[in-house]
Amino acid sequence: MTAEHTVKSMLRTTLSVVFLAIGAASEPVLAGGIPEAGMAKSATCEACHGKDGRGIDPTYPVLAGQYESYLIKALSDYRSGKRTNPIMAGMAAPLTNQDIEDLASWYASMQGLWDISGE
Repeated sequence: MTAEHTVKSMLRTTLSVVFLAIGAASEPVLAGGIPEAGMAKSATCEACHGKDGRGIDPTYPVLAGQYESYLIKALSDYRSGKRTNPIMAGMAAPLTNQDIEDLASWYASMQGLWDISGE
């Protein structure tokens, strides 16, 4: 093996490690949610956010009709601790990325409060 080949091999290895570290430090790239799967996973959420995603009390946030990307970010931040709420931290902690995607897709597919057309 030549010195030039060794240097190139070391450079490739170093770059691979750098790119892996950058990828690990960045926000998770999530695969895409399935609303039906989210519906099946939402039973725990219904205790506060209601079956229709509109909350059982005005103090609980309405999830129905929220942007999917917002819901993904919020749940991911609760899970990581970037966003603090003792109740939501406990709820989000066991969720996988796919669970978050599915739940976000489910709630985003619902009719929001601002849609008064009824359709």
